[in-house]
Amino acid sequence: MLRICSALVLVCASLPSWADVAGPVRVIDADTFDVGATRVRLHAIDAPEQDQMCLTEHGLAFACGAWVSEQVIARFEGRVATCAQTDIDRYQRVVATCRVDGVDMGQEIVANGWAFAYRKYGMDYDLDEKAAYVADRGLHGFRVQSPAQFRATRAKGRIPLDPNCRIKGNISKNGQIFHVPGQEFYERTGINTGKGERWFCSTAEAQAAGWRPARR
Repeated sequence: MLRICSALVLVCASLPSWADVAGPVRVIDADTFDVGATRVRLHAIDAPEQDQMCLTEHGLAFACGAWVSEQVIARFEGRVATCAQTDIDRYQRVVATCRVDGVDMGQEIVANGWAFAYRKYGMDYDLDEKAAYVADRGLHGFRVQSPAQFRATRAKGRIPLDPNCRIKGNISKNGQIFHVPGQEFYERTGINTGKGERWFCSTAEAQAAGWRPARR
């Protein structure tokens, strides 16, 4: 059993024998929490980023990243979690399996379709994701890019940080050209702000700044 002790008063608080971290939950997003004073990334699940968008079956944009966070907040915010550490990630977060009232948080989040099984790091929730997929629960009812792919694409400057400013101001040998969503070269165009490239919120803003529209 892990015991947390005060050196001053020699008072110890006992945690369950498997727990390394315990405390009330504050939701950061659907797979990351503050458990007490410790930032925890849930083991073997991957949820959409807060600003990630999905598409409905009718092709309408839907803020799925924010939506799944809201579902997890409603379910777990303020509850007391106990967590068993499995690793430390590159952001110095504790990677752990966490439980609330005996419920595996990762399993419940994946089973409800609020996140995906992160098979790269473990097969723990593989069957839970498959069951959610068959039932069209949560994210499985939408067209959604995998969170890992979304992060990689955004890192290359292809996804806007502000979903309201999606026009790409690109600089090439042909000059300053802007691309709007749906055009032929939009998806493959990356924005490098170090070169003076930028995002615009409207075509009028882009033209006023000296960019001209792409022909296709």
